[in-house]
Amino acid sequence: MLPKLPVLDSWISTGSPSEFVAAILKLGAMRTSAYVCFANVHMVVEAQQDADFRQILKEAALVAPDGSPVAAAVQWLNPGHAAPQPRVAGMDLLPALLEAAAASGQSVYFYGTTEEVLQAMVARARRELPTLRVAGTCSPPFRPLTPAEDAAEVAAINSADPDLLFVALGCPRQERWMAAHRGRIRACMLGVGQAFPVYAGLENRLPAWARRLWLEWAYRLWLEPRRLWRRYLITNSRFLYLLTRRAAAQLAGRPTPRATA
Repeated sequence: MLPKLPVLDSWISTGSPSEFVAAILKLGAMRTSAYVCFANVHMVVEAQQDADFRQILKEAALVAPDGSPVAAAVQWLNPGHAAPQPRVAGMDLLPALLEAAAASGQSVYFYGTTEEVLQAMVARARRELPTLRVAGTCSPPFRPLTPAEDAAEVAAINSADPDLLFVALGCPRQERWMAAHRGRIRACMLGVGQAFPVYAGLENRLPAWARRLWLEWAYRLWLEPRRLWRRYLITNSRFLYLLTRRAAAQLAGRPTPRATA
């Protein structure tokens, strides 16, 4: 797997987008019951505050630096890391992985979000990647499943036998779901969240120049102000505070608490 470096108390995988694609396809080919997380600022702060969630990230096979601040923090907090770490966003890796899966003959399964989104995703995949094997889709209820319902869904996924299982339940629910189903689902699970509606063409994404300026959070806040204002106000501020404190301590040569690999 790809090497990991600490960002605050989370361990973030390092490498180029193409290296992430290759590593994920390897997990799929091995039929490893593993999971992959895409860490943005929200996820890193969640892990900082919640020891159980921090353990979930620690046990992930890969933790991609989904957010530009997280990718930059890999370099800032690890000056020995030679090359700048690029952002590896789930929204970018989803189409790249589907293309690679079609080329390699691996099958995929989409779990989460709504039937409308899932149908639009499958329609696009069949239009652009006719050789891609879509093993199945499932839009679970927006409530906790009963043990019987969960067992039925696990059985359905394993019966479809996908190599890659893309999960969109929102953070931190999707990461907790993947961790709870490791060992039960015979596939590489990937928590890609908002990548589903974007791939489906039902939600626009900022142009590349705006993403390079780290403005994607502002765009999402504009789309969903009532749901996201508190998260961005509190979470982004706390991330900047923690990052500044950690960087200052390192510059001063003082020992700082670090996650253990």
